[in-house]
Amino acid sequence: MKPFFIGSEIYRGSSYGDWHPLHIPRVSTVMDLTRALGWMHEGQYLTSPRAKPAALARFHTPRYVDALQQAEARQVVDETTRDRHALGTTANPVFPEMFRRPATGAGGVMLAAELVREGGVVHVPGGGTHHAMADRAGGFCYLNDPVLCLLALRALGLTRIAYVDIDAHHPDGVEAALGAAEDMLLISVHEERRWPFTGGIGEDGGGRAVNLPVPRAFNDSEMAYVRERLILPLLERFDPQAVVLQCGADALEEDPLSRLALSNNAHVGVVRALMALAPRLIVLGGGGYNPWSVGRLWTRVWGALNGWSCSDALPESAQGVLRGLTWKRRAAGRNPPAHWWTTLEDPARAGPVRPEIRDRVGLLRSF
Repeated sequence: MKPFFIGSEIYRGSSYGDWHPLHIPRVSTVMDLTRALGWMHEGQYLTSPRAKPAALARFHTPRYVDALQQAEARQVVDETTRDRHALGTTANPVFPEMFRRPATGAGGVMLAAELVREGGVVHVPGGGTHHAMADRAGGFCYLNDPVLCLLALRALGLTRIAYVDIDAHHPDGVEAALGAAEDMLLISVHEERRWPFTGGIGEDGGGRAVNLPVPRAFNDSEMAYVRERLILPLLERFDPQAVVLQCGADALEEDPLSRLALSNNAHVGVVRALMALAPRLIVLGGGGYNPWSVGRLWTRVWGALNGWSCSDALPESAQGVLRGLTWKRRAAGRNPPAHWWTTLEDPARAGPVRPEIRDRVGLLRSF
């Protein structure tokens, strides 16, 4: 069975505002790149539905969902709403699609769960908003679509569901919601001493959560070590019926909101390893604030899910998509390196596996 790709045109024109890190195009770039490469075969692309309030209430409070809808309709929030729900803040601003856009991501991941009912693979780059809580927004996330995806898989009758998160930031909203769930295993690899400042070594979310905070300059060799010595052994022991991977691009070296040093080869290595572990795999997007690194990574992920190679130079049509991107608020965006336009594959960023990585992995393996 061919993998499915779930996208939407809502991402093309939607922005959190010119000053916000999420003013850049991301999902639309992936959609355009995959088509330019001839990587979207007939029947693979599905338009994401928009989740209805009743579906969102599987996790979010009705009061919060209503507040989010009202904020979009009125394009303003009062002080009470801002204080209670964290809407209209610097991180979670009021913008024209502030309900419709996250509700589309939520609808996409719930559709993905239905698509893998009997097995299969689905890529939902518009998903991965892992910081939202049941009653408030957080960290650019208005709805927690990973939680909604995991709950939808549970509703199918699955009893062993794994969530793996390799975003630079700890998935505090997912852990708060499902960290204590006996039918789920949550694994997060994230930068230490980075917002939201949760997910410390040894913290288990009250249950099965496994948190590995990593130091700055975390490299490809270290991710491979973590993948082989921690992530895969934990998953093999758990024997999941489904795996949800949050594949945030902000752990890449070029991202402005973290200090990690991965290439997109590291993420693709995780994707390929997880494909063989469970009959159901859903790959979400997540963080990522450099338009070139996000678009190239998530397009590579789609290629990996289909077994396609990307080592050759990109055709002119695909290069045109990448050359058309702008990132005016960053110096790198004014003078990007040539490989951001001409290839999807990053140069490898190997390095030593530092003692603190080995020690933390050893400690977690002993739990």
